[in-house]
Amino acid sequence: MNGVLILAHAPLASALKQCVLHVFPDAGAAVAALDVQANEPPGTTLMQARMLAEQLGTPHLLVLADLFGATPCNVATQLAQQWMQTQGCHARLVAGVNAPMLLRAVTYRHEALEQLVSRAVAGGTQGVLAISPAAPQNQARKQHDPNHHDHQQ
Repeated sequence: MNGVLILAHAPLASALKQCVLHVFPDAGAAVAALDVQANEPPGTTLMQARMLAEQLGTPHLLVLADLFGATPCNVATQLAQQWMQTQGCHARLVAGVNAPMLLRAVTYRHEALEQLVSRAVAGGTQGVLAISPAAPQNQARKQHDPNHHDHQQ
């Protein structure tokens, strides 16, 4: 089984973990979250992340960070590199974590790590949709203008 570690700006990591535990209450042992505080030195954050990864107790680790290039992602990159070197375990990092990505990762946490990464990325991207608001039932809809060519697909 794979462990899932979320690193994000406070309080996003904890909020995402609570969201996933709402749907999968039995996944608490497989998911850890670290809220990266604004004034925390990266070295301290890395030490905390390493402790959480060790507590997951899995040979394979999926690390999900919020923003590519930001401190949580930079720390996650270091963690993944160190995890593979010192623990002899496999680790992968995905940036841009969102709720659909995390739910997909937890759903398929028993699959091989590479397949899990693909599923998590697909869940994250497929979970982002532009939705047009529907008119309330008692509100008249706009008439279609045949000369207007801005169509959504």
